[in-house]
Amino acid sequence: MISNGRNNHSPLWTPASGTAGTIHLDLELKDEKVVRAVPSIGYVHRGLEKLVEKRDFKQFIYVAERVCGICSFGHGWGYAKAVEGLMNIEIPERASCLRTLWHELSRLHSHLLWFGLAADAMGFESLFMHAWRIREMVLDIFEETTGGRVIFSVCKIGGVRRDITDSQRKMILEKMKELKKEISQMAMVFLYDNTIQSRLEGVGVLSMNDAMDMGCVGPMARASGLPVDYRMAEDEGFYKKLHFHPVTETAGDCLARVKVRLGELTQSIDLICGCLELLPEGAIEAPVRGLPPAGEYFTRVEQPRGEALYYVKGNGTKNLERFRLRTPTNVNLAALVKMLKGCELADVPNIILTIDPCISCCER
Repeated sequence: MISNGRNNHSPLWTPASGTAGTIHLDLELKDEKVVRAVPSIGYVHRGLEKLVEKRDFKQFIYVAERVCGICSFGHGWGYAKAVEGLMNIEIPERASCLRTLWHELSRLHSHLLWFGLAADAMGFESLFMHAWRIREMVLDIFEETTGGRVIFSVCKIGGVRRDITDSQRKMILEKMKELKKEISQMAMVFLYDNTIQSRLEGVGVLSMNDAMDMGCVGPMARASGLPVDYRMAEDEGFYKKLHFHPVTETAGDCLARVKVRLGELTQSIDLICGCLELLPEGAIEAPVRGLPPAGEYFTRVEQPRGEALYYVKGNGTKNLERFRLRTPTNVNLAALVKMLKGCELADVPNIILTIDPCISCCER
C-alpha cells in the first residue's frame, strides 16, 4: 500500500514477526521515514477477565495462567497473591521459595524464546535454533518438576501443588551450570557481530526521561537507565533473601535492550541457584478456609517483560466480582509509538522485536 510518491501518508500493514499475537500498525511515511505510528489491538480478545464471575476463586487460577503461555506461571502467581492478600493468607516459606524458583525459570524460558526470534529476524537462523535448543533444557526442568512444559498449573491459592526432591534439586543445579556456559558463548556471538551492532546501535532510542514519563517497565525501562524492578521490593516474597541488583544500560537503544535481556539470563540462573541453596524445609501450602470477603486487593509481579498489576474484588461469595490485569506490554506500547516516530521504515521490525511485545497478554 506504499506509493512511490515523495510524500506518502498511506497506512501500512506491518506484521511484527516474533510477537505473541497480532498487532496492526498504521504507519504514516514521508519517503522512508516514519512520521507517525498508530497501533491497533483487539484481534485476539478472549474475555478471560469476565470469566472470574463464572468460575469460583480456586478454579479461576487455571484461567489466569492461560492469559499467556510464555508468562503463564507469573500470571497464576499474580492472581494467587491477590486472592491471598484479600483473604489474609500467609503462604509457607518453602512455597514462596518454589514460586520464586519457577518464576525465574519462566524468565529464562521467555528471554531465550525472544532471543531466538530476534536472531531469526536478523538472518541468524542457526543461532535461532541454538537458542531454542538451549530453551528446551529449561522446559525439561519444568516437565520434571511440574509435569508441564508451557502451562504448569502448579501454583494454587495458599501455596504450590508440587514439591521438589533432593535429586531434582541436584539435577537443576547441574543444568544451570551447563546453561550458564551455553548462554555466555551464545551472547558473545550475538553482541560482537558487526551486522547486529550496525542494525541495533543508535536505533529506537528511548531516553530516561521519556521512559519515566511514559511509565515504562521491565527491560525496556532498565535499558534506558531506570533501575525499576519490583523484585527489589521489600515485601516481594523470597526475593528479599537473594541479594542482587537490576541489570541496567544507559543508551536506551535496541542494542541496550538486547544487552539487558542477555544480562538477565545470567542473573536468573544465579537467582535459581540461590533459591536451591536456601530452600527452606516445611510445608508447601497453607490451609484455605472460607470464601473471599467483600473487599479489594491489588498486587504486583515482575514478569519477564516487566511489572504486571493484579486486582481482585470480592463480594463474599465463591465467585469474585472483578479481576483486572495490566500487563507490561500495555504500558510499553506507548513508548513503542514514540520510538517509531522518525525512524527508518527498515528499522520498524527490529524496534518492535526489542521491546518483546506480547499482544495476547494485552487482550484478556
